[in-house]
Amino acid sequence: MIGVLTHHWAKPDKIQEAANLLDRNGLAQSKAPGFGSRQTLYSHNDPAKITTLVTWESNAIYDAWRASPERAEAMAGAGELWSQAPESERFDLAE
Repeated sequence: MIGVLTHHWAKPDKIQEAANLLDRNGLAQSKAPGFGSRQTLYSHNDPAKITTLVTWESNAIYDAWRASPERAEAMAGAGELWSQAPESERFDLAE
């Protein structure tokens, strides 16, 4: 299993729209083969920072999700919501 930690920085006037888009993406992810779990974290220090932690069975399955039309549809318009590019990092889960 892998975990993917992604930080998103919404434009200050787009925080709720960004949160809604990430929820829509999470719903689409939950239907994808190899999906494990998903958590959304809201920063105490920066209300525009939304972080997600998603687990997947493998890097290959996550790569397939990233290339899927379902992801493209769920994330349509995302670029207009961010004040800077999201940052992602993959981790191996401890057993």
